[in-house]
Amino acid sequence: MSVTEIEAAVYRSKFTGWEERSSVRTKPRRLLAEPAEQGLYFPPEAVPFLDHALVTALEDQRPSSDRSVRDEILMQRLHVYLDFTAELEQRAVNPICATISRRRSGFDFPPGMIQDAHKIYTDEAWHAQFSDDMQRQIVTRSGVQPVLPPTPAFMRRLASAEAGTPDDARGLNPLFFTIVSETLISAILTDIPRDERLDGGVRELVADHAADERVHHAYFVRVLKQVWHQMRPRQRVAVGSHVAEFIRAFLDPDYDAQARILRSVGLDADQSGQVLCDVYDDRVIAADVRANARHTLRHFANVGLLDDPCAVESLQQAGLLDSSGLEG
Repeated sequence: MSVTEIEAAVYRSKFTGWEERSSVRTKPRRLLAEPAEQGLYFPPEAVPFLDHALVTALEDQRPSSDRSVRDEILMQRLHVYLDFTAELEQRAVNPICATISRRRSGFDFPPGMIQDAHKIYTDEAWHAQFSDDMQRQIVTRSGVQPVLPPTPAFMRRLASAEAGTPDDARGLNPLFFTIVSETLISAILTDIPRDERLDGGVRELVADHAADERVHHAYFVRVLKQVWHQMRPRQRVAVGSHVAEFIRAFLDPDYDAQARILRSVGLDADQSGQVLCDVYDDRVIAADVRANARHTLRHFANVGLLDDPCAVESLQQAGLLDSSGLEG
């Protein structure tokens, strides 16, 4: 019996009943609440510069009849999140699902995993579509366009990692970035659906996304196990040295996007830079990233990533691993 046949025999799909459970099959279009019932667009605690003195001073300069600076910042921060979601699903995750589902990944997968890649592709296309739809609703409601960078920071960092990869490992970085992004436990996906201060439509949309991603998480843990042991040692070393960068690319703040928000509400470039310097502490960010990444790092440890000194060194330099090893 071949390795693929053995894997096919033991693969247990998490997509049983997908037609009755996935959001694309069963959930309605999510709509913003009526104006009289509308809540906050985004959790204030997730926007650390919201209460900075330079930001709060802007409130006094606005006519009382205008939208508050605080509300506008939260609205723009939701735009950043929704745009990030659509970009991630369409430009990072779905190209990988397509290569797996069309048997062009370069790796052997059991038939059940190939079939499930089609379902994830459909889910992710829906996530991108409903994110874009919610953005359009916000623009229609507010009359204010989103202020977004041309390309999210994570895509720029992924391109940079790919450019520095040896030829025999070229093309693996997008796959492993997708594995990282799909196995991380996003605090936003976890927290927003439970936050009753937020707009009901936003909460429902993120809850739909979170339910689908729990199933995707299990699938990509299996993808990691499936491909790691089919890779040559040199490929593992090349990809392993970038895992820390992929985690930080996904979880680090997008400073460009946040600076654009600050400038859109009235701060100049110098003031925006000062605000971001004041509210972001590298040690705090590293601790938050480490906490959010611990499950993903454990999955990589289980396949042997921490046996590679170069990977360990890159994780330590990124603040994701210390001499005591993994947390939790």
